Amino acid sequence: MGKQTVFVIGAGQMGSGIAQVFAQADYDVYLHDKDGAILERARNSIERLLYRSVEKERITEEERNAIVNRLQFTSQIEDAKAADLVVEAVVENMDVKKEIFKQLDEITSPYTILATNTSSLSITEIASVTKRPEKVIGMHFMNPVPVMELVEVIRGLQTDDITYETIVSVTKTLYKTAVTSKDFPGFISNRILMPMINEAIYTVYEGVATIEDVDTVMKLGMNHPMGPLTLADFIGLDTCLYIMEVLYEGFGDSKYRPCPLLRQYVQAGWHGKKSGKGFYTYES
Repeated sequence: MGKQTVFVIGAGQMGSGIAQVFAQADYDVYLHDKDGAILERARNSIERLLYRSVEKERITEEERNAIVNRLQFTSQIEDAKAADLVVEAVVENMDVKKEIFKQLDEITSPYTILATNTSSLSITEIASVTKRPEKVIGMHFMNPVPVMELVEVIRGLQTDDITYETIVSVTKTLYKTAVTSKDFPGFISNRILMPMINEAIYTVYEGVATIEDVDTVMKLGMNHPMGPLTLADFIGLDTCLYIMEVLYEGFGDSKYRPCPLLRQYVQAGWHGKKSGKGFYTYES
């Protein structure tokens, strides 16, 4: 696959980051969102990040202009008809993703690869609503996308070799490292990370240690760049709970049971950094 057209669905933090890295790697990119205000925010965010790169002399003014010119913003999903690759990055909800993949199956060429940025949901199940399950694959970017070097590539049950090899080579063109996972709940990253975060929450829930001390142990004792409770706030406690529920349901194993304190915080609307309060309090 040469330098072709990529259609990114969902202009939130992940989607705008994915669109940016593809545009930086010389692809023509459409960034789609139904909500015009979210699209405008994504445009401003990408332009701000690119200006910062010019200021830090990572890219030239000419390169910045070329990247911006390769980006188009659209509220029409029908524009996906021109795409060689679609990357879906909407909310982590199976019904929403299935509905989008059904639409994409109708709109795009039968040769278009349909990728999802899901962090935990079944690629096989998402693919089942299309007439091309062999061309559906997981392409899980890490947050923040322009900075993080990893992409988890997840093969659904029916993903064929050509689709898989294409996505691995595309990942390399983005100057990122592809790691392959089979299609099991949480894949590799969240199957390891989320139970660690959940266990950190249990140590607070059970009164073993304070929030600050749990984070300090993991930072100074295990050399993690940030503590698990700070990281949970950054990811979003609602997202952490959702992924733990996917793991718990998917494996039917009590070791994945979400901590009751995590559930209570989410019920209180304490979703972490984005809501201003989680395990820590944030200035708005």
